[in-house]
Amino acid sequence: MILLPTKRHLIFRVVWRGVNLLLVAVIVSSLYAGVREYSVRRYLDGFSDAIVPNSLPEEEKLEAILNWMRAEPSRAMSRDPDSLAKRDPEMTLTYSQLLNVCGTATNAFLNLVRSSDLRARRLLLLTADNNTKHVVAEVLIGGRWIIVDPAYRVVLRDRAGHYLTRKDLQNPVIFEQAASVIPNYPREYSYDRFAHVRLARLPYVGFVLRKLLSAIAPGWEEAIDWSLLLERESFFYLVLSVAAMLSFLLLRAVLAWYADSRLRIPRFHLREHALRAGVAFFSTPEIK
Repeated sequence: MILLPTKRHLIFRVVWRGVNLLLVAVIVSSLYAGVREYSVRRYLDGFSDAIVPNSLPEEEKLEAILNWMRAEPSRAMSRDPDSLAKRDPEMTLTYSQLLNVCGTATNAFLNLVRSSDLRARRLLLLTADNNTKHVVAEVLIGGRWIIVDPAYRVVLRDRAGHYLTRKDLQNPVIFEQAASVIPNYPREYSYDRFAHVRLARLPYVGFVLRKLLSAIAPGWEEAIDWSLLLERESFFYLVLSVAAMLSFLLLRAVLAWYADSRLRIPRFHLREHALRAGVAFFSTPEIK
């Protein structure tokens, strides 16, 4: 069935107005998410400055953060910790219950480390069936990604006191050296299986998607700082809203081309009107 031009025009106008309304909504969402992320960064900068002097070397910054986590200062207690936002730094740094769980303790640690100008990322230790059994952090110190366990407030070291990487800890002898000096450290927290992003949480497609990404872009997990995207809620929503805004801008441009080149119908040209308004506003008036 061939649509009459008037009907095509009607459908186009409905779609055009809908896309413009959605574009306005995502622009507002992006602005709100940007303000929220900025406030979170300001909060973290102030928090980290209070416990970690910027003049300290990398190793001492790391130890200062762990000392703050060990010190157990006066912290809030929630009657319902499950209701707390577990990816909000203001929550994970404030509530005692969240600082005693490996996932949220690592979240708090990573946010403080980044605010102290250190590079860090989370590391998920996996069971044989790809479930997460523990969450730790990797921090770049001296060109090496060393392992820190925020839940136990320790940097993993061998018998000689050297920092250990995840590759080092894949050696059972070295892992036992590191675990033996940490009271009640579970030996099942081994490093034979790990991930930065657990795609297995995606039903049906997670395993296939991991294989596909690894084939197309080997090392994709470490090429991008996924930890910030997945562990900080405000940053995730900022990236999501900006991506949506760019998508709707592209869709709007395609629709505008279709209206001008195919349908030949008049429409409101925002850019042209904005340029004219700008020229009129900034031009010097002629005095006769």
